[in-house]
Amino acid sequence: MTRQRALWASTSMSTRGGVASFVRVMAGMPIWSDWNVHHVATHRDGNPTVKVGTFAAGLVNFVFQLIFRRPDVVHLHMASYGSFFRKYLLHLLARLFRVPVVVHIHGAEFDLFYEKSPRWVQWAIRDSLTHASVVVALGRSWVARLSAIAPTARIVAVPNSVQAQAPITQPGADEPVHVLFLGRVGDRKGTFALIEAWAAMLADIGTEYSAGRIPARLTIAGDGEVERARALVTAKGLDDSVDVLGWIPSDTVPQLLRTAQVLALPSHNEGQPMAILESMANGLCVLSSPVGGITDLIDETCGVLVPPGDVDKLAAALGWLVRDDDARTRLGSAALQRVREDFDADVLWRKFDELYRELQG
Repeated sequence: MTRQRALWASTSMSTRGGVASFVRVMAGMPIWSDWNVHHVATHRDGNPTVKVGTFAAGLVNFVFQLIFRRPDVVHLHMASYGSFFRKYLLHLLARLFRVPVVVHIHGAEFDLFYEKSPRWVQWAIRDSLTHASVVVALGRSWVARLSAIAPTARIVAVPNSVQAQAPITQPGADEPVHVLFLGRVGDRKGTFALIEAWAAMLADIGTEYSAGRIPARLTIAGDGEVERARALVTAKGLDDSVDVLGWIPSDTVPQLLRTAQVLALPSHNEGQPMAILESMANGLCVLSSPVGGITDLIDETCGVLVPPGDVDKLAAALGWLVRDDDARTRLGSAALQRVREDFDADVLWRKFDELYRELQG
């Protein structure tokens, strides 16, 4: 009996970022073996030579799979800019071989990428979406955005997914609340607004605590403008309460999450951040912004949302969560329950299985 096959193409599973995190989660699900998934890496972190070499090797591997191990479905994990062009070439090849294509859009700024692109790139984007067998969007808000680009495309909402964990523990009476930022350090993720808000929050609540005691500590983990963040922390006199780690290996992220009680990710634009889902899955209270696909993940019943760039409201929200143990625990517990109900990887992999079987005919 011939085994059913799926061919996935994405960034390397060792690459930084949410796409790699999502693929790693799915690689641990039954769909990986049920569909004999072969994964092709078309990108990885490194210098231009490494990136070009990775794509060249991935392209050869992809064509080999199409010719000699013909898949039943091709699943392309696509984002903006370079990711789009790499996956569009693979899309054209899969269409040439008449293999059904699932285009899975992950880019936080994919709609802006479309708007800012020249007409020929916009045509290619519409062509990619319209001629996909199905387009996967990360939630209802992204279905609307992608439908505006390609009204005739078949677009379905399938959120990112995680595996629920045991809830984290809250700090003791004399221990600081640990707030974590996890993502690319920069303006889009709201890192510098968070540092400004942190300084304002400590100035506001510091007098409520005994001399020399820091009520909360902030850890900033991620690549990007790390040195700029460190300089701002020092300029604000926050070195005692803020630790800027920079990038950390993916296999250390779960351990870091288990030490925190709050995730702060006040982004200006997002797809559907795996950092938020992973934090919810551990029972952290999430403080973020109502942008992109974030509102498909949390609302006021299981998180805190403040307008992006509003330092005063962000500082007030931080102060509330640091002060109020009950609110922090209640929101974190509700977030974990929401993961179990709506974002459990053991449930969501079955949606891809259903799509594949439909496309297989």
